[in-house]
Amino acid sequence: MALNYISAAEAASLIKHGYNIGLSGFTPAGTAKAVTAELAKIAEAEHTAGRPFQVGIFTGASTGDSCDGVLSRAKAIRYRAPYTTNTDFRKAVNNGEIAYNDIHLSQMAQELRYGFMGKVDVAIIEACEVTEDGKIYLTAAGGIAPTVCRLAERIIVELNAAHSKAAMGLHDVYEPLDPPCRREIPIYKPSDRIGSTYIKVDPKKIVGVVETNWPDEARSFAASDPLTDRIGRNVADFLAADMKRGIIPSTFLPLQSGVGNIANAVLSALGHDKTIPPFEMYTEVIQNSVIGLIREGRIKFGSACSLTVTNDCLQGIYDDMDFFRDKLVLRPSEISNSPEVVRRLGIISINTAIEADIYGNVNSTHIGGTRMMNGIGGSGDFTRNAYISIFTCPSVAKEGRISAIVPMVSHHDHSEHDVNVIVTEQGVADLRGKSPKERAQAIIEHCVHPDYKNILWDYLKLTDGKSQTPHAIQAALGMHAELAKSGDMRNTDWSLYA
Repeated sequence: MALNYISAAEAASLIKHGYNIGLSGFTPAGTAKAVTAELAKIAEAEHTAGRPFQVGIFTGASTGDSCDGVLSRAKAIRYRAPYTTNTDFRKAVNNGEIAYNDIHLSQMAQELRYGFMGKVDVAIIEACEVTEDGKIYLTAAGGIAPTVCRLAERIIVELNAAHSKAAMGLHDVYEPLDPPCRREIPIYKPSDRIGSTYIKVDPKKIVGVVETNWPDEARSFAASDPLTDRIGRNVADFLAADMKRGIIPSTFLPLQSGVGNIANAVLSALGHDKTIPPFEMYTEVIQNSVIGLIREGRIKFGSACSLTVTNDCLQGIYDDMDFFRDKLVLRPSEISNSPEVVRRLGIISINTAIEADIYGNVNSTHIGGTRMMNGIGGSGDFTRNAYISIFTCPSVAKEGRISAIVPMVSHHDHSEHDVNVIVTEQGVADLRGKSPKERAQAIIEHCVHPDYKNILWDYLKLTDGKSQTPHAIQAALGMHAELAKSGDMRNTDWSLYA
């Protein structure tokens, strides 16, 4: 059947108050832009007229400002899941204006299929090509697109000329069966392909194709600096030493790395450490640094859910697709982040913490225990199932007024049972095989900033010192209380809790 080409405004008019919308994309890569921007205008007009207009939004991860940003400012979002990074969205969540559900990214698609979050009324999918027989070729990310296409009553396709048709063939689209019929996901090395290069839908469900030319709203990250370089070097030295003593195979193991400037510094250090052989990645996002290392031959293959790269880097990939075609694959998030596959492949996971406590518990989502930052993302998918799970962070923040290592985390995302290694610019705490008290000694000695070492040693003196996990419960959040009171954790006075 012939495709129905419509404007973004016409497409947005098909979405009604109370609908749930499923989006393609994972980070700003590959997500809806034109239709959601027009949807914000509808919401503003309806609100001006005194009528309600809000929708629920299901995504693979974060989106760009033309989605989360404009819809948050238009107060058009009732419910949203999972991960996000938009500043205006974050403000709305922390002001209690949006019901935000922070979900492990590997679980998002299956929880939709299970019916946990209601039906998907409309899917908005960005594509580099769509055919009359219902083949949708995605752009720079997989996300939850296959699932929302299957569940949605209607599909709107944003056919985006900013993405080259060279992206056709980059994807490996695969949906597992639901229990009790689920089988193993047959990925045994990062380069294995198990699905198709497109999403196949009933063409009758495609109610409109919107032609756009809208580049991804790519985020650029700060350049590395001496602090992030030290963290990267500490991670590289630790892994090189583990390989030398036979803990890691001499061929090395696939890596997963989070997003941001620390992740880029870590990958740069690993990529340029000649004692570490060329390696593969099985991760959720690929950043600029990975593409550079693939070009240099230091990374042999990259499996991910998203090309979270700058637009010039993405164009370079499209221009050199003959080179990259057998070195990159993009998967749906429930496959890129599959705990089953992570455990099988022996992934080394490297993620960023907001804070960690002296026993190895990690907070990766909340500032001060109550204010959402971004969400857990895929860090839990990898951490719990990794061959070695590593968390990195600077030892202090806000010019030293905040210690990233505290007696007890103010919000708990990753338990001590899942965290193997903590790395700051100060050093490395290897927590494997250690009791809680031994972990506390290693973390304070190797990872804590000098301004806070005595403060944390003194905290331990408040405890009975005998318990399996010694805590002075009345003082456990004392450093956070001091920060709220004086703005500087260094002023903590434990005598107030004695």
